[in-house]
Amino acid sequence: MHILCCIAAMLAFAAPARADAGPGVCTGKFVNPISDICWSCLFPISVGGLDIWPSNRPDPDNPDSPLCLCGLRPGIAMGFWEPVRLADVSLKPWCFVNLGGTKLDPGLDIGFRSISGPSAVGGASQYYSSWHVHWYAYPLIYWMEIVADFLCLEPGSVDILYLSELDPLWQDSELTALINPEAVLFANPLALAACAADCVAATTKLPSDELFWCAGCQGSMYPMNGNVSASIGHVQASRLVLSRFAYKLHREVVAWGTMGSKGLCGKYLMPVMRKQQYRFQATNPNPATKGRYACPPIGASTTFQPRGQVVPAIGEDMGYLVWRKRNCCAL
Repeated sequence: MHILCCIAAMLAFAAPARADAGPGVCTGKFVNPISDICWSCLFPISVGGLDIWPSNRPDPDNPDSPLCLCGLRPGIAMGFWEPVRLADVSLKPWCFVNLGGTKLDPGLDIGFRSISGPSAVGGASQYYSSWHVHWYAYPLIYWMEIVADFLCLEPGSVDILYLSELDPLWQDSELTALINPEAVLFANPLALAACAADCVAATTKLPSDELFWCAGCQGSMYPMNGNVSASIGHVQASRLVLSRFAYKLHREVVAWGTMGSKGLCGKYLMPVMRKQQYRFQATNPNPATKGRYACPPIGASTTFQPRGQVVPAIGEDMGYLVWRKRNCCAL
């Protein structure tokens, strides 16, 4: 899938942008790696169970001991937050929000189901929306060389890793059942009611990993695709879709676990995603760079987040920076 996505991306960039490539006008801007980043989201930084650089943002539990051992190599158990991915979340196919709002037509007649927003039609269907996601490698700290020779950082450069338009499971809920067959167990009022507790937990501190089928205040993690049947706004729906997308990558063994004692010596399998591993910071249409909820955890209420995350007509395509919790046995 990674190879196919790269090939498609190259074709897309080789083809000229067309104004009529799918419905709507794509909007967005390039992310400024200095001014558009919430640098305080790096914190807290811990050694063992002690926060050496504290923060008012909640942090998952870290290994208690400051010393660790990976094979025969001893080290110091560090914990920190790392910006590693960018994500476009848009109702418009082939809309690259974080690449300046560029809309590219690769000449493939796919991905054009998502043509209606949450208010485009009347009746019960007005609360339905269908979104696409583009997933970029964005190891910001590494390629800016803010910290040199730190083995815990993910190396690499900016690259397009995943295009949902090329994924046949992304817009078809029946096909999506192939990777989330357990969804039928949680399609009931009791399971959905439990998400209220996850909403409170995510907003006040951290989401509950035990309630893995919940995306807190945003809704249900299932199905793991871009179809939102209870869309109440662009911010809520886009954050829900991004949460589902991250979960989908874990289920497909594309994304791995990096937090906790198991992550000290390297990444590990995490087919049931731990929601506490991620924070989502808005980059488009307006970057959220300050405040307690600038980079909230999955499922946190959007009520307390910075204003201006949606601008009617000219700012309805969403962009996010994904922060990942990392525990590492550093030299």
